[in-house]
Amino acid sequence: MIKKIGEWVGRPRRNETGDSQRREGGAFAGDHPNEPIGRIVPVRSDSPIRRLEDDALGRTEAARSFARDVLTLDAAEGVVVGVLGPWGSGKTSFVNLARTEFERLGTQVLDINPWMFSGTRQLVELFLSELSAQLRVRPGLSAVAKGIAEYGEALSAMAWLPMVGPWIERGRVATRVLAQVLPRRKEGLASRRGRLEELLAKLDEPIVVVLDDIDRLSTSEIRDVFKLVRLTGSFPNIVYVVAFDRSRVEQALLEQGVPGRDYLEKILQVAVDIPAVSVEVLSRQVFAAIEGALKGIDKPGPFSQTDWPDLYVELIRPFVRNMRDVRRYAMAVRGTVAALRGQVALADVLALEGIRVFAPDLFARLHGSVAALTTTSESVGEHEPADLKVQVEAVMAAGRDQANIGRSMIRRLFPAAERHLPGGSLYGSQWERDWLKERRVAHEDVLRLYLERVAGDSLQAFYEAERLFRVLGDRGAVEASLRAIDLNRVQEVIESLENYEEQFTPAHVIPAATVLLNLVPDLPEKELGMFEFDAATVVRRVAYRLLRALKSPEAVLDSVQRILPELTTLSSKLILITLVGHRERAGHRLVSEEADKALLKSWREEVRGAPVKQLVGEWHLLQVLQAAKFEAEASEPTLDLAESGCMTIAVLRAARGEASYQSLDSRAVRRFPRLDWDVLVELYGDEHTLGQRVDAAKAVCPSETSDVAVVDLAERYLSGWRPKELGDD
Repeated sequence: MIKKIGEWVGRPRRNETGDSQRREGGAFAGDHPNEPIGRIVPVRSDSPIRRLEDDALGRTEAARSFARDVLTLDAAEGVVVGVLGPWGSGKTSFVNLARTEFERLGTQVLDINPWMFSGTRQLVELFLSELSAQLRVRPGLSAVAKGIAEYGEALSAMAWLPMVGPWIERGRVATRVLAQVLPRRKEGLASRRGRLEELLAKLDEPIVVVLDDIDRLSTSEIRDVFKLVRLTGSFPNIVYVVAFDRSRVEQALLEQGVPGRDYLEKILQVAVDIPAVSVEVLSRQVFAAIEGALKGIDKPGPFSQTDWPDLYVELIRPFVRNMRDVRRYAMAVRGTVAALRGQVALADVLALEGIRVFAPDLFARLHGSVAALTTTSESVGEHEPADLKVQVEAVMAAGRDQANIGRSMIRRLFPAAERHLPGGSLYGSQWERDWLKERRVAHEDVLRLYLERVAGDSLQAFYEAERLFRVLGDRGAVEASLRAIDLNRVQEVIESLENYEEQFTPAHVIPAATVLLNLVPDLPEKELGMFEFDAATVVRRVAYRLLRALKSPEAVLDSVQRILPELTTLSSKLILITLVGHRERAGHRLVSEEADKALLKSWREEVRGAPVKQLVGEWHLLQVLQAAKFEAEASEPTLDLAESGCMTIAVLRAARGEASYQSLDSRAVRRFPRLDWDVLVELYGDEHTLGQRVDAAKAVCPSETSDVAVVDLAERYLSGWRPKELGDD
């Protein structure tokens, strides 16, 4: 990218009403000049940080201060300190930063993984065993390790008792059991605990025991861990640092008549909440994570400097609450951008990936709402399928839980659907061209590519047209590009060139128009839908838009005069002259009327002098003959059609078409061939002459089915048959 992605988002500031305003400028910065923002580090994984230099949120000083404060506490009877924060807030990273300060000050730090234990009995045994094993390898702590091991052995024999079983269990049965067992065990357990307490009390520095990820355990396991802490938390010089999500643990510790918060407060002597991350610092980390995710991707896609700030502020920033969200988002972005290979606008991809990761219900609605989100309209009252508005409303409803994120998504990504919202703007079809060129998901083909990872036929044609446009001023390159494309797709590629009409320049006119007009006879005929154009019409439209780039009639005439000698067919020459001329309902009057007349007169002279072989090869022979014969001036020689069987068959082929018929009592559509008979009769002067030519053509007609069929069709016309009689058969 030209600039780092965060540099396109302006820093917000607060006005008097508290609303966020954006100004142009650099990336987000803190509202307070002295606010620590940390070093921007691209996020590559979801692992907690372990080194001070990896602190991206500026929490090092807070963590050091926390460690020093913990060591000032009176640990004569043990201390339990809580590090509290919701999932993903960085509790483990904060504890790791504090660990460096503990170790710098000579404090032993032990890690106990609560996930290793299952059940109360195993928890007690393995916890003390693990604690003993870790202390045994620490210098000067072997005696303490032995004392903990002996105490664990004694305690494990009593692990089934109610005091380490259900933590509020009461009743006569429990009292009787305790009365029988305690006298036998009390002496051994008490003496071992006493010796252990003496050993711990002699330590110069407390031992810090870290219990992390407690909130990820099941409800029963959370209860067991806190029973363990309550049971062992009064040892001198043992400082428990327990990290968890308060709401999750309080819910797990909830019992009838005893709120979980009350129970928790009896265990924790000190609790510290993870420092909040400011929006500005978190935004910086999002930008750094995106940059890191895009590193090494050669084609991330076109990036809009104007669209990105609004897309980020409205569709990404509201979801990102912590560094875990940043990491999840960055990993999703990398995979999607790499898969799309630059075919979708990058800012749109970044926004949609935010919705996919953080609002999956809203994202799921996109697949079934493509038409509703991308269909444009020329007027508010225009008739359109009623389900479009229903689909848009369903999208809105899916995003309502996230501060109505659905409306922002439609406004910023799918403006065509805005008309379905109260006060929404209207976007007509002229916008589709810009959306397509800019690779915006507002265009149906681009959105389908993003969702399906496969470019449809029309989008593939656009990509080819985009490459073609880049060489439009080089005739050889234009021809080579078009000839390299499958002929069945060339028409769609040429049609897609219209997307660039506003960028056509005079340098494009002669090379491009020459190649396109010469290419028409090579393009295959296709069965057309109601709103589709044939190949000649498609070329005519693009050629007209090219010629329109010339700003004066003189420039147009000069270009036409230079193009005409390069065209290989009379049909293509007629199209070009008609485009710039004054013919009713066909010409666009791009040259003067006198110039138009001169061009046509010269062309008719060329037709009259053309050999039969050339005329037979014309792809619009009927129109060529009509224009040359019926539009000639009185002073011009009459066009006489050669008495040639090949010529007659060529004319009949050119006049052949298709008609359709559907009876009132049937849904079936019957199709049948027809001839433009009136034009044929006019060309040959009368039906008798035409009949003579048909008879002569039949005598020399090749055995090819198509030619035989068209001659037979002409004979049916000569016999008096007309297509309208088909309904009476």
